[in-house]
Amino acid sequence: MRFMMLMIPKGYEKAAPGAMPDAKTIAAMMKYNESLQKAGVLLSGEGLHPPSMGARVSFAGGKPKVTDGPFAEAKEVLGGYWMIQVKSREEAIEWAKRCPGSENEVIEIRQVQELSDFDAESLPPKLAAREQALRDELERKAKKR
Repeated sequence: MRFMMLMIPKGYEKAAPGAMPDAKTIAAMMKYNESLQKAGVLLSGEGLHPPSMGARVSFAGGKPKVTDGPFAEAKEVLGGYWMIQVKSREEAIEWAKRCPGSENEVIEIRQVQELSDFDAESLPPKLAAREQALRDELERKAKKR
């Protein structure tokens, strides 16, 4: 089972462009990331620049509208993520509990939807085959990097 662990640092929605964590925080997170990798559960993970450097695309009325950050209405924003592959939700929770997060950080854990999660009505066989081909191609490209 794949899970995304989403880091939500309180206050990050107001961070200035280019804001970066300090060296001590980076070192602690690197140690954690290495433990995920050594255990063979880490698929990917990255930190994200603050929303002040981002953009949002909304689709009111079916037309794209771009809003540059920061986003005044945002109460929680992502600071980073990990994609892990584990045997259960409980194991994902255990990994999240090991993170060297601070008092102002929350990790949200979300299971990734796999093709096997869909029934034939929601995802007809022809669409499932197209989706599988896309996933296979993405995996091949990732291995070449």
